[in-house]
Amino acid sequence: MKKVYLAMSVDSINEGHINIIKKASSLGDLTVGILTDKAIAEYKKLPYMSYDQRKLIFENIKGIKHIVPQATVSFVDNIKKIRPDFVVHGDEWRSGILKNVRSELIELLREVGGELIEYPYTKNTSSGMTGISNGIGTTPSIRLSMLRRLINAKRVVKVNEVHNGLCGLLTDQLVEERNGEPVSFDAMWSSSLTDSTAKGLPDIEAVDMSSRISSVNHIFEVTTKPMIFDGDTGGKIEHFVFTIKSLERLGVSAIVIEDKVGLKKNSLFGNDVFQSQDSIENFKQKIISGKNAQVTEDFMIIARIESLILNAGMEDALLRAREYINSGADAIMIHSRKKLPDEIFEFCEKYHEMELNTPLMVVPSSFNNVTVDEWEQKGVSIVCYANHMMRSAYPAMLSTAKSILTNGRSLEAEEGKQCMPIKEILDLIPGTR
Repeated sequence: MKKVYLAMSVDSINEGHINIIKKASSLGDLTVGILTDKAIAEYKKLPYMSYDQRKLIFENIKGIKHIVPQATVSFVDNIKKIRPDFVVHGDEWRSGILKNVRSELIELLREVGGELIEYPYTKNTSSGMTGISNGIGTTPSIRLSMLRRLINAKRVVKVNEVHNGLCGLLTDQLVEERNGEPVSFDAMWSSSLTDSTAKGLPDIEAVDMSSRISSVNHIFEVTTKPMIFDGDTGGKIEHFVFTIKSLERLGVSAIVIEDKVGLKKNSLFGNDVFQSQDSIENFKQKIISGKNAQVTEDFMIIARIESLILNAGMEDALLRAREYINSGADAIMIHSRKKLPDEIFEFCEKYHEMELNTPLMVVPSSFNNVTVDEWEQKGVSIVCYANHMMRSAYPAMLSTAKSILTNGRSLEAEEGKQCMPIKEILDLIPGTR
């Protein structure tokens, strides 16, 4: 019997997928290669379900004889092992981000004596999970588990600050090209700084937790990507456990808490204002209490170390990293207010020399000349752009407001393309029309 190979990356099975499975199985003995999370993360958003969950679905579909993992977006490894007579695929990949994968496959099939058979893409169906814009949405449990899966699947998880639903939509849907490859943000950051600034309040924890959670709810209504929540100091231990429960129930993936005490002051002030670092023992107890309070294994507590900010020294930072990890911290965030990344690079090197395998997170607001590729080389798992949406929105609004006042009308602002057309605004938000 002829051997047939079909690669699948979806967890939302529609009529189009069933049609192509039927056609493929009619050609011979069908093997389905299920793309792993890591393979899918090479070119698009992770599917909602894990590899094992997706495998279970395909095991119960009639016509599929064998199931194997496909570890990369490239077909090369599986085609060389299976040497199929036919590889079946939809015809939508003749253009777009998978065009080169298709060309590589065609060349390989010539070598092994196989044939690519492409069927027309079924109209009015989705090839996968594309998010809220097509009405699929997500659930708290799916979103909650996504960050851990991303850390395991991607070289670096790119996180963008969001302070309202519009920022969330942009972060959720934007795809650009870098070095010939599609790039997008992987997760969202709910910043206490930008959330309070959007409300016209100082960044001193003046915005209470119920208001912060309300902002998260508004963002979650229109997005599907996971969120890391800026929890400042976490507050009193007795209050922190309730914050954990609230965020986990909502579907937030992680909270970052910093090892400082007293009235919140932005870290970038450093010792220019009075800031006091918490004791190691007290902060460890906060981590332990938080971990005991969470219900799922997916929720993450990320310990933010302020030793470099407060000039406590590298050894103190490394000591705290080890102690916090031993207390259950799921990741470490290291921060600096220096323009050059030297001390962060040093921390990364010594951190890995200590064989601490817990994910490392950085927020390159000051040392912003370092690329994602360089952070990967330093062993960083999460890079967070923590306030750039707010910082870019205000100058644009200020410029437009000045133009209206100066000219006594809005014509100049619109002709200068400072404002997007109303039609584009209406088209931007799903369900407006």
